[in-house]
Amino acid sequence: MTTHPTAAVPDPLFDDTEAETRWRDRFTAPRVSLPGWADDAPDRSLYLSNSSGVWEIYAWDRGADTHRKVTDRPNGTSHAALSPDGETIWWFADSDGDEFGVWVSEPFDAGEDARPAVEGVPAGYPAGLEIGHGLVAVGTSTDDGTTVYVARDGGPAEVVYAHENDGGVAALSKDETLLALAHSEHGDNRHTALRVITPTGEAVAEKWDGPGKGLDAIAFSPLPGDNRLLVLHERRGREELLIWDVAADTETEVPIDLPGEISADWFEDAKALLVVHTFQARNTLHRYDLGTGVLTALDTPHGTVGSASARPDGAVEFSWSSGAQPGVVRVLDVDGDERVLLAPQGHRAAPSVELQDVFVGDVHALVARPGGAPDGPLPTVFSLHGGPHSADEDRFSAYRAVWLDAGYAVVHVNYRGSTGYGSAWRDAIEGRPGLTELEDVAAVHDWAVSSGFADPAGCVVNGASWGGYLTLLALGTQPERWAAGVAGVPVADYLAAYEDEMEPLRAFDRALFGGSPEDVPDRYRECSPLTYVDAVRAPVLVLAGENDPRCPIRQIDNYLERLAARGAAYEVYRYDAGHGSLVVAETIRQTAAEVAFVRKVVRPQ
Repeated sequence: MTTHPTAAVPDPLFDDTEAETRWRDRFTAPRVSLPGWADDAPDRSLYLSNSSGVWEIYAWDRGADTHRKVTDRPNGTSHAALSPDGETIWWFADSDGDEFGVWVSEPFDAGEDARPAVEGVPAGYPAGLEIGHGLVAVGTSTDDGTTVYVARDGGPAEVVYAHENDGGVAALSKDETLLALAHSEHGDNRHTALRVITPTGEAVAEKWDGPGKGLDAIAFSPLPGDNRLLVLHERRGREELLIWDVAADTETEVPIDLPGEISADWFEDAKALLVVHTFQARNTLHRYDLGTGVLTALDTPHGTVGSASARPDGAVEFSWSSGAQPGVVRVLDVDGDERVLLAPQGHRAAPSVELQDVFVGDVHALVARPGGAPDGPLPTVFSLHGGPHSADEDRFSAYRAVWLDAGYAVVHVNYRGSTGYGSAWRDAIEGRPGLTELEDVAAVHDWAVSSGFADPAGCVVNGASWGGYLTLLALGTQPERWAAGVAGVPVADYLAAYEDEMEPLRAFDRALFGGSPEDVPDRYRECSPLTYVDAVRAPVLVLAGENDPRCPIRQIDNYLERLAARGAAYEVYRYDAGHGSLVVAETIRQTAAEVAFVRKVVRPQ
């Protein structure tokens, strides 16, 4: 195998001591996720934090105001849940970020080591978990498809559902008599159907809106015996809500007259919904009274709500940030008082620059220029989000901030395929993924150059995961536009990626492309970066995780070998983790390598 040129990691990145301290402090500043809590013991909570330098699980006893670091693993931990009584913590144990493993459990109070949580559930990729008082449902995914296991009263697991197509556990009723599954037996895991079964696997009810219209189960009512299921649907071309009375098999749509898309969860009395409204890359919170139909806006700052939950007393807890202001977890009490809920000890990240909106036809972009930058075109990083079904929002990013500090303007493009702009926009990439998104990127690039925002000789395309895929595809199909590219954990050779990736992603690809590579080989080749590798003329940096199950290493090596064979300008950064890293120091190293690489090609004045 070829020995590829390795990307250098500079130390320091900036000559100016203040600038060097500021960018690193943004990454190392202690952060916390929105805490969840046990249903019957709401003083017992779990959250994620990077306080130790690695993202791990923390337990918080609110009554005693004590915090305990639960997990301590080299590559971090990101999935956890509490039993309803608050006595047991569950967390997902994989190997070095490969996402393949088992659920383990340990007491909320320290003292015992974690052990496998359910006897008889083999290792797999996680496909949902619901923990009741006497019943647990665990979904796993392997190359053989999806399997759902149920265990009662701590006993061994029994299979209640198995299918070759993708699916998983979606919700468990509070009386533990009904289990909702999301499935794609119809062959499209991008638009799932719902099935409700008993804990023994007997089908109770089914809901499917037909081809191209997905359903997502959010949660059963929080009241035992009230087996209404809150569901997200897209019957009118955007995400909206309905309540499904499973026993009667009747439904009630929830009419909320707001532009954009809607999601929600229950208030604890089941009389109202906590609504999250997404419109043009920002969020607002509302309370919807199910009895009166009255929608009341909650007082939250301008920006993005990452997640939100309603406490038993009616208070609303939410995580929030904006492009300029770092994230914080806040609580809005029932009397309207808002305050910081959870602030980790340590320094706070320095603020950054506000994001501005740009609309190029139907394409929404968010842009920022370095503070104090002179008028006129600047070298510009076009940062393309992953997913593809995701979106760039008005939220804080230490990664964006370091590019701004380095003197580059930044452009985020919510291309077709992005969420938050309706079903038609999200699904417009079907049958021609990658190339469709890049038409939108090109339109925004044209605006940036013609408006004087971006230096046409200094445009950089950059992204990770699907954004990394788009980066490599852009370098090969739009070589005249780009001076450099940075592709993190990309799809580089789509045919080989399909062979090696985890089964849920193969199912996703089949739905997106209209079949497998055996069914539509020309389509996969047309949309694969490897097809256009000989046209790449800009220097490119590729970052790859050795244990990545989503964008596996072999297909990246295939692409790199082709670059090497033609003597192209490229560098590689490999790391021993999966699809990204939960280790803060590793993230800093990768970021420094990226900025240093681009500086060699496109250096701001």
